[in-house]
Amino acid sequence: MTEKNILAYFKSPEEAELVSRKLQSLQVVDMSIDRFSAYPGGELNNSMNILSGEMSLASLTQNASITNPSAGILAAASPSASGMSDGGQDGTSGFDILLTVVIEESSFDQAMRVIQEAGGMV
Repeated sequence: MTEKNILAYFKSPEEAELVSRKLQSLQVVDMSIDRFSAYPGGELNNSMNILSGEMSLASLTQNASITNPSAGILAAASPSASGMSDGGQDGTSGFDILLTVVIEESSFDQAMRVIQEAGGMV
């Protein structure tokens, strides 16, 4: 059978987990949930060493792993670093959780409905 791919974006890991459980009843071949960002970084809430000076505005507000001072300055200039961002005009702000689904073609339309009804952006 033919497989299709779906990339769906959510605002929280819990939303994506709920949808993934609903999709399990369909013909899912593979599925994953990941967080993505414009900046490199590890897991959320990494501990920082304040005494060594390995800390920046971007690492505090965006969980970014800053490798050099220039990268830190550039990341700190982002509106999202200050918390004063208006979220942009395209409606995609906050959708940083990616649900990737590989599904059999016969279940594709039903999977799309489940995702969109749960508030996912495809």
